[in-house]
Amino acid sequence: MTRKQRRLVLIGSGLAVLAVAVALMLNAFRDSIVFFNSPSDVMEKHVGSGTRIRLGGLVKDGSIVRGSNLSVRFEVTDGNSELPVAYQGVLPDLFREGQGVVAEGALDAAGVFNADTILAKHDETYMPKEVADAWKKSGHWKDDYAQRAAMPVGGGGK
Repeated sequence: MTRKQRRLVLIGSGLAVLAVAVALMLNAFRDSIVFFNSPSDVMEKHVGSGTRIRLGGLVKDGSIVRGSNLSVRFEVTDGNSELPVAYQGVLPDLFREGQGVVAEGALDAAGVFNADTILAKHDETYMPKEVADAWKKSGHWKDDYAQRAAMPVGGGGK
């Protein structure tokens, strides 16, 4: 083999190894890249018990039940499906019924999502794109949601 052929084989081998490494990384991160799953996504994907995921949606009205030792149970909905959530700890100040929430944790065998972290949305007009898309898909989207989200924080601004 000439020097030029050896150099080409070395470069080609390096690129092949790099391509395999990138493919393996992307395959490993395939399910982890999603910011959160809606309750409908969890039902459709048949997420196994013990699998850690992020669950996002709205806290269903009338579903919050507070227990002892800072335990709380509530349901997260996307308009189509609801998923019961159990959490023990201090809730964010913005957490309440009808508000957006993202919970991190895992499903148990009974189908209850055991959260170890609860994140509440930060203002009354913010809605993650995935939640808005899920609401549009389910037919629960109202056109004034987009208008309110585009408004400046101070109100109408005249």
